Amino acid sequence: MVHIRHLISSVDTSARERDFKNPNLFFPSAPRLRFQLLALSLLLLAGFQSGPPKESGDFRQSDLVEITRLDPSIRLDIRYATTNNFVHRPVYRQALAFLQRPAAEALVRVNAGLKPKGYGLLVFDAYRPWSVTKIFWDMASEEERKIGFVANPQKSSRHNRACAVDLSLYDSQTGLEVPMPSIFDEFSERAFPKYGGGSAKARTMRDLLRVAMEAEGYTVYESEWWHFDYRNWRQYRTLDVPFEELSEKP
Repeated sequence: MVHIRHLISSVDTSARERDFKNPNLFFPSAPRLRFQLLALSLLLLAGFQSGPPKESGDFRQSDLVEITRLDPSIRLDIRYATTNNFVHRPVYRQALAFLQRPAAEALVRVNAGLKPKGYGLLVFDAYRPWSVTKIFWDMASEEERKIGFVANPQKSSRHNRACAVDLSLYDSQTGLEVPMPSIFDEFSERAFPKYGGGSAKARTMRDLLRVAMEAEGYTVYESEWWHFDYRNWRQYRTLDVPFEELSEKP
């Protein structure tokens, strides 16, 4: 905040020392004052959004694990490491998926329960650094923000706490993603978990995924059938650790 204090003091302290009788020296001109106030406002705004929100309280120690190290049969399609996403550019440098250990272990149990039914889990996204959530918020429309398709970085996302996962199902025989009422990250009513349209098959697959996830302590997000939050997400801090640092851990 040094730059902000400097900006405030520059309205114009030297002028007061030079000539108290000349109001144009003592008080900055209107255009200059407006510019300084605007610059000050922008700096304050940037200060509020330059990093994760400040959090207080007792939090559990983070223990992020790579999902596929616990269960290699869980498949990954990390869209944000590609251009196949709603921002149309990669925001991750590595196509990996991490969760807090209890959430990851619960996901492994979900996958095991689906295998006898002929399906497996296909993960699109899990832990998301806070800075990526900020990118999504900045690029979203007001309508998308209002509906809740993107998280407000000032409040952080459950993805930022490594307790949320975006996923679907794949067919164990074909290896292909099963049909759902909407595609991943589709910003429409078809994405709602209670959407009644589309094919009966797609709704059955969506509901199968939801039942399996809820049995292991996950809750579906109200605007996205693919987004599930683990029950203890409030117990973890918001994180902004890049994948590169996590993947280097043994």
